Amino acid sequence: MHPFSGGRSDRSPGRPAAAGKRSRWRKELKEWALTLGVAVAASLLIQNYAVAQTVVRNVSMQDTLVAGQRLIEDKLSYRFVEPKRGDIVIINGPESELRLVKRVVAVAGDTIEIKDGRLVLNGIPQQEPYAKGRTLPLGMELPYTVPEGHVFVMGDNREHSMDSREFGPVALSSLEGRAVFRLWPLSQFGALD
Repeated sequence: MHPFSGGRSDRSPGRPAAAGKRSRWRKELKEWALTLGVAVAASLLIQNYAVAQTVVRNVSMQDTLVAGQRLIEDKLSYRFVEPKRGDIVIINGPESELRLVKRVVAVAGDTIEIKDGRLVLNGIPQQEPYAKGRTLPLGMELPYTVPEGHVFVMGDNREHSMDSREFGPVALSSLEGRAVFRLWPLSQFGALD
């Protein structure tokens, strides 16, 4: 009988299996790390460019929104469509030192007047069931026409809102996004009007 044909080997039977397990473990670890890295990068991209969570910090939108409520913000749609009257927007630009949540009440080309405590747009008194209090001019010269590339915003709590009546129209480039959904409190969970 040949000395090497007896099935005996100089190799330890456990060594190749252990090396194979280590190799599979490393491969799986690399795959998990890659998957986790892609997930983190995707979530950061989505939060920066598509959808984010925002918190209401003041009373200017009462009774529609109150301080402490958490909202979902759509950051993507204004890259493709213009804002429209009634949109609740998040403003992050030179118009204010703070990020603001306000409602678009007029778009480029609209002429604004305020009569008897009501907003008049292009000669038509507006029905604004969301507005709280009287709408006052706060020193702005009327009538006022919104320039191209801008929107005019007001808080729904008209007597307690710093808005376009004070700081002027908001550039479209200052609109961070549109508030579309209320997450918190759970009792008011749902889409925004």
